[in-house]
Amino acid sequence: MLSPPKILMVCAALAIVPACSSELSEDEQAILDKRLADEAVPTNLTAVVQANENLSTASTLVGMSGIAAELKDDGPFTAFTATNDAFNKMDQELLSGLMSAEDKTELAAMAKYGLANGTMTSADIVKAIADGGGSTTITTLQGGAITATMDGDKVVLEDGAGNKANIVEADVESSNGTLHIIDTVLMPG
Repeated sequence: MLSPPKILMVCAALAIVPACSSELSEDEQAILDKRLADEAVPTNLTAVVQANENLSTASTLVGMSGIAAELKDDGPFTAFTATNDAFNKMDQELLSGLMSAEDKTELAAMAKYGLANGTMTSADIVKAIADGGGSTTITTLQGGAITATMDGDKVVLEDGAGNKANIVEADVESSNGTLHIIDTVLMPG
């Protein structure tokens, strides 16, 4: 027969066993699943652009333009965002002027030219091009238009000034839209 101190030790040991178990109760599993799902939700477009070091120039310009707040919570949007290399190919005097100007109206217009209302995946754009007989027009937040066509299996975007950009990375998801990374800066006409 077990003495009272031994009974206490056995009870204490048995009480510890469930705490050491790798099994979760249904409630604990539900809490864990919710936390993991919350962490997996993509962040907003502004944060996605900021997190990509290859888009640091675009991130800086969007921040300077004052439209970052619009992109934070509004949407959904489709964003066509140029790489740092694309900005390096741009006329550096124009870029410098945009970055140093007191009036950010032109910079905001350029930033909004790369945005459209609604979410368009690359498949949506390709379908619209096919449905349009080889091209489609995407209306931008700036009020201008981008013409999308195909070159083989690449989506090509043409701005109002005749510049052509290829989508080099498509369908980057965020909580408020879809980002397509392009190789040339799109400018309003």
